[in-house]
Amino acid sequence: MQSIKKYKIISVVGARPNFMKVAPLHRVFKDRADVESLIVHTGQHYDEKMSDVFFNQLGLPKPDYFLGIGSGSHAEATANIMIAFEKVVLKEKPDMVLVVGDVNSTLACALVASKLHIKLVHVEAGLRSGDRMMPEEINRVITDSIADLLFVTEDSGLRHLKREGVDDSKVFFSGNVMIDSVVTYLSQIKEVTYRDSLGLKEGEYILTTFHRPSNVDNESSLTKLIQILRDCANRKRVVFAMHPRTKNNLLKFGLMNQLEEIKDLIVLPPLGYLEFLSLVKYAALVVTDSGGIQEETTFLKVPCITLRSTTERPVTTEIGTNTLIKDLDAANVSAIVDKKLATSKEQFSIPPLWDGKAAERIASSLIGFLSTKN
Repeated sequence: MQSIKKYKIISVVGARPNFMKVAPLHRVFKDRADVESLIVHTGQHYDEKMSDVFFNQLGLPKPDYFLGIGSGSHAEATANIMIAFEKVVLKEKPDMVLVVGDVNSTLACALVASKLHIKLVHVEAGLRSGDRMMPEEINRVITDSIADLLFVTEDSGLRHLKREGVDDSKVFFSGNVMIDSVVTYLSQIKEVTYRDSLGLKEGEYILTTFHRPSNVDNESSLTKLIQILRDCANRKRVVFAMHPRTKNNLLKFGLMNQLEEIKDLIVLPPLGYLEFLSLVKYAALVVTDSGGIQEETTFLKVPCITLRSTTERPVTTEIGTNTLIKDLDAANVSAIVDKKLATSKEQFSIPPLWDGKAAERIASSLIGFLSTKN
């Protein structure tokens, strides 16, 4: 009996959004006889909540390698990840390295794979904000330029890659693996009691979260965000899931007291995946500057306001779920909050192939690719 060729694939995670994208891929790989799936956690972002997501909620095993890089400047993080990851690749000699998203770990590990002539896959390719001031934009562009296979979540990604001269044979419209995780755990969300413990009823609160440097790294913009939270709290209860970066800057600029004085505001620490997704699903509105949350709200048909001048996920605005606000003018934000709160979910639609099966399509394509190269 002829033995099955087994391909070794290293999937890289570095920051919280990566976990939700790699989890469905690892599940599919694990069920295939022709794949040996290894997970490398760079440690770019790590705390107890991240560990909770890994081991308990997303069904991911303990990483095969934890590099423990930690934080630092963009240059330090990228360089340190490259040095540590190169050792792993040289030891394991994988057939393929798979990176997701756009964090520094994505770029660092992509560079290592490319320079060692290991086949490189980028999942969530082709997304562009057009804003080169965002480090993530640089990471996306460079990773896509060196990847052997690029899996795209929405039509805009196909257009961007075509314009940048990427060969069509490398590009696949796979759908969105982030949504695979949402679909997998949707039934469990109803069993999460966290929202009930906060006394929050469906449709009676606004969920907020901010972490972008352009919004939280200076006193002026943080003061405007506090006013936006205050105005939102005049309409409904507000749940503020506070990012560590935001908390540190509020303390740094002496603004925490202003935040704590807002009535009907619930301030929460970073949450586990199921707890946060439960809050998203049952919110009347989400106000954020996150990229991934734009996608989750779109799939769940929850109105979303994104406090950014650009988005790398334009499909979320094209179908009406998500609205960009280019400045932090409180009066303008308040007017749009009122409009979104009056919006009916029935008018929203879900983008093509956001169906929970993206990981299966990706696995079939990349194994087909590897089999033709061996």
